[in-house]
Amino acid sequence: MSPKITNQLKEKYEAIDQDVEVHLEGLLYSKPINYWDYIQTDALLNLQVQRTVFPDENVFIMYHQVNELLFKMVLSEMAQIAKNKEIDTETFTTKIMRISRYFDVLTSSFSIMKDGMDVDQYNKFRTTLTPASGFQSAQYRKIEFASTELINLIDKRFRDTIDRDSTYEYAFEHLYWQAAGKDYKTGKKTYTLSAFEARYKDEFIRFTKFYQHNNLWSKFKTLPEEDQSNKDLITAMRHYDYTVNIKWVMAHYNTANHYLNINGKTAEATGGSEWVKYMHPKYQKRIFFPDLWTEKEKETWGTSI
Repeated sequence: MSPKITNQLKEKYEAIDQDVEVHLEGLLYSKPINYWDYIQTDALLNLQVQRTVFPDENVFIMYHQVNELLFKMVLSEMAQIAKNKEIDTETFTTKIMRISRYFDVLTSSFSIMKDGMDVDQYNKFRTTLTPASGFQSAQYRKIEFASTELINLIDKRFRDTIDRDSTYEYAFEHLYWQAAGKDYKTGKKTYTLSAFEARYKDEFIRFTKFYQHNNLWSKFKTLPEEDQSNKDLITAMRHYDYTVNIKWVMAHYNTANHYLNINGKTAEATGGSEWVKYMHPKYQKRIFFPDLWTEKEKETWGTSI
């Protein structure tokens, strides 16, 4: 071992009041790393627990687990932007394109769901999934919170009632995905929504309080005016916005339509939502970076797909 590395190791462990020799001695007894232990292959491949005997249910489970892993990758990139107090345009652009590539993979991968399961099998095993719903993905909700200001996630019908003085609690009650589990006339929530909130609401509010001023859109607006006009960055921001809020959503919508709209009859979602209006981007017009789009583009958002 070279003296340089020895000194660096000594400095590393002294910085945390540790004896480098003890740690080096530990290497004598530790086992060398291998692929299956490092990736935790056995654990990963045993996380699929089916509720039925239909083989294609395993495809459904694994596909959603892969989604959640990609969501975690997205959130990691977002956190690096949010916690960087002096982020430059080049880094911002690089991170946005990384995030976009993850969603490009997610969008294109929907063919696995759309063409990878037997329709009859799906419509039998899906009945055992009630009242679970895809809108209960906490990581995806965090991605939305970390992407834009809260006002852009409010149900379109209620955006005019929200301002900077509105409480997080009030805003949360009017997020667009609440429409998947709430009757706004009576205020009654489905079990699906109530259970989701019981598990994650407090966590979401804490998360949102940080990202309300550190989300991608807010961070973009803190850049120097010249940087906000950078063509590469604007292209990256628009690509991400369009990919998540139109391409990804429509891939999901078309897959749901493939399985749930049979012989002209539209089946109810497992969570009980009116999924056609909840999912299609032309209804909610979710746009993360509204100032980067023309009025015509916003007006026709999601209608040309």
